[in-house]
Amino acid sequence: MSDIALGVLDLVPIPSGSTAADALRNSIDLAQQAERFGYARYWFAEHHLNPGVAGTSPAVVLALTASATSTIRLGSGAVQLGHRTALSTVEEFGLLDALHPGRFDLGLGRSGGRPPGQPAAPLPTATPVLDGRTPNGLLIPPRFSFEHLLASPRIALQRRLLLLPGAESQDYAEQIDDILALLAGTYRSPEGIEAHVVPGEGADVELWILGSSGGQSAAVAGRGGLRFAANYHVSPATVLEAVEGYRSFFQPSEFLDKPYVSVSADVVVAENDATARDLATGYGLWVRSIRTAEGAIEFPTPEEARAHPWTDEDRALVQDRLDTQFVGSPGRVADQLEQLQEATGADELLITTITHDHADRVRSYELLAEEWRRRGHSLQPS
Repeated sequence: MSDIALGVLDLVPIPSGSTAADALRNSIDLAQQAERFGYARYWFAEHHLNPGVAGTSPAVVLALTASATSTIRLGSGAVQLGHRTALSTVEEFGLLDALHPGRFDLGLGRSGGRPPGQPAAPLPTATPVLDGRTPNGLLIPPRFSFEHLLASPRIALQRRLLLLPGAESQDYAEQIDDILALLAGTYRSPEGIEAHVVPGEGADVELWILGSSGGQSAAVAGRGGLRFAANYHVSPATVLEAVEGYRSFFQPSEFLDKPYVSVSADVVVAENDATARDLATGYGLWVRSIRTAEGAIEFPTPEEARAHPWTDEDRALVQDRLDTQFVGSPGRVADQLEQLQEATGADELLITTITHDHADRVRSYELLAEEWRRRGHSLQPS
């Protein structure tokens, strides 16, 4: 397992008492520090109408960050294709690649698209889960239902503001095909008309599909022979079905001859377990704000979080995320990451960390990188 790379996923969180500009400056600084520590990738997530998140446009933040770094791969985790076109996506990343060739990962997600129909039933997995644990002890919590979020007025408003009046999102699989064709210079309309994107055509970007289950995203990634990123930090209950579904659909392609998977985890590392637990105190309240559909709040201080009057309903909303957050000393968190990698067979791990103070977030990544290397692992992919 010496070649399991580590990357970073950044939501560009806004700590309480800070501004969006502060958050953006901190994220660019963190990317510079991650490059210095040796991390393989630094990805930015896309979120909208969240008071505590400044990451609304991955392409813009990537452009700023690329100018402030030199070697670390940068990417989107993920572009929300539901309110974009294939053309706009290829044009944006084509521009980025023209200025900083060969440094970008184009991570694509379905978010913001057509509202799903009936929620998918859990898929069986080859890896047995007994009493909520895999054979190596990784926690797989009960499945969380997002139905109340999908039906919330805020989500409906977000969709209304992101889509042009009367617009309908393109089918996701078709959209991925169009992106691939535009990048390759092979796009033809149904009428046979060619389209060539400049810059964009021939861009040296690495394509990733992000998914939380073994459904459409896993199928699109597998059948297209593309890289796949599954997320344990947002949907820990479905991480096994996501990676196993992807592998079951996989067909060799010009991009890959075998499946390639990254799995994300939420971590907080400090010199000792007690300090790490204190730094992570705000996480539960922050997750609660997302799952009540009010939108991610500014990340609270430990004191602000401890002052919140928790109800049983609150705790039920966030328990799976609290139980699967890796918090502690470098050794403890590295043990848990190795466990996650073993259970999922991940080729890479993607780490996301939120603390109120920027210095604590930087230190968390530094301590983890040091411990990962001490164990003989490489932070870079083989």
